[in-house]
Amino acid sequence: MVVQYKCPSCGADMQYDAESRKLKCTGCGRLMAVDAMKQGGEKEGEEIAPFSADEIEDETSFGRIGEEAGSGAFGDGEGCQYVCNNCGAVVVTTTDTTATTCSFCGAPVVLGDRLTGKKAPVFVIPFKIGKEQAMAAFRKWCGNGKLTPKDFMTADRIKNITGMYVPFWLFDMEGTGEADCTATRVRTYSQGEYICTETKYYHVYRRLNMVYSKVPVDASEKMNDEMMDKLEPFSYSELAPFEMPYLAGYLAEQYNYDDKELLPRVTERVKRYASQYLASTITGYSTVTYNHKEIRLNPVNARYTLLPVWMVCYDYRDSEHIFAMNGQTGKIVGKPPLSNKKIALWFTGISAAAFAVMRLVSMFLV
Repeated sequence: MVVQYKCPSCGADMQYDAESRKLKCTGCGRLMAVDAMKQGGEKEGEEIAPFSADEIEDETSFGRIGEEAGSGAFGDGEGCQYVCNNCGAVVVTTTDTTATTCSFCGAPVVLGDRLTGKKAPVFVIPFKIGKEQAMAAFRKWCGNGKLTPKDFMTADRIKNITGMYVPFWLFDMEGTGEADCTATRVRTYSQGEYICTETKYYHVYRRLNMVYSKVPVDASEKMNDEMMDKLEPFSYSELAPFEMPYLAGYLAEQYNYDDKELLPRVTERVKRYASQYLASTITGYSTVTYNHKEIRLNPVNARYTLLPVWMVCYDYRDSEHIFAMNGQTGKIVGKPPLSNKKIALWFTGISAAAFAVMRLVSMFLV
């Protein structure tokens, strides 16, 4: 079943517009709220501040967030040929595709039969950054590279930029952490001609109850797991119940791995963060030796969710470099090429500065 959204004013195709957070007509520019397209009446939405390329984040961290109810677990899909309602051309997709464009007329196509029943995502975070904004932000990010080749920073070599909804599972987990440790505090002091060291030993015990909510794990075999992890964090305050109009004008795919297949990966990941958090509660000691440490975790919910990602293919010196942008926050991840000349100059500068400092210190010590 091919779903295409038409403008009630001029009949042209409508697609989701990241800047206005509404469906926008490609012909007359009319805007309609997503829920209005479903209910048949237009509703006014709140104004959304435009994204700026200056808002690019350079780093991310993973932390604990609040709980929310809801769960889902779904099955696999089958491949099929579809017919575009606009021009009658055949739309051929992979078995995972749920939204694409007609290769003949370019009309947005949503494959509704792959998004209903057991195939329907529970939540979606709609795109907040449009294509032009994404390209401007990426060019700015390239220009900030201190160790990248000069022509990489200045050349406009974007080969392809694609907005796609990547399938994720958001896991809720709860558990306990327990640690039994022997810790020391060491004090050194002078007594006459002697230097004395005093060591005090302590028995330290910690037991914590922990709750982790909405831990994201990408469920697509086509996406690089490390790259998807680095796109975090997403702001879950903007999670919306899934509606098909959000996909109009973008690519989207189903998951390849269900929640049960991804459970070992997310459990190992949460264990690392839980272990770090447990260790952070044992402070103020010279040494800490663990006699026993155990993290026990139980899954609570797993919700199938689509998250917005811009994929950028950059052509440089006969090779392709793939970058990803968080379609909500603007954070960019990827590995740009490095300039050996700039690296050598940077190392020389650091070495010269270190030598100057050592020379200055030696002058004062003479």
